[in-house]
Amino acid sequence: RRAREADARAIPHELDWLRTAVHLTKGCYPGQETIARTLNLGRPPRRLAVLQLDGLGGGLPQPGASVRMGERTVGAVTSVARHHELGPIALALLRRAVPAGEQLTVEITEVDEATGETIAVGRVDAAQELLVSPEGRAQASPAERPGAGLRKGLRL
Repeated sequence: RRAREADARAIPHELDWLRTAVHLTKGCYPGQETIARTLNLGRPPRRLAVLQLDGLGGGLPQPGASVRMGERTVGAVTSVARHHELGPIALALLRRAVPAGEQLTVEITEVDEATGETIAVGRVDAAQELLVSPEGRAQASPAERPGAGLRKGLRL
């Protein structure tokens, strides 16, 4: 199954892949110019965040559901799960400009069996936890990436 967080528009800065999946000193590779430009000149347009969903209603949003700040759409849910301790959680790609402490809502949708259309049937409150800061920086240093230090002492 392909991850829903990584679509054709995604760049590594949005998904915190600079720590784990991209070597900035490697030679030429597809997308190198985009990565270098975003790293040196600007910030990514979106960022990945964990949403803690209000579990009182019982309904879970579907991947692709709109994330709203007030009445304005600011992102989309990419994955949803029920965590054994945290309850319902979701990953969402949000616009970079969404303030970190802002209260959000996520649409709950159903498919109308007669027409096949997706209709909104409610909303659930969501609090966000940063994975990638609005500046596009990781919340952990590259030294904390999985497997860091495994090559120390190895001669290749």
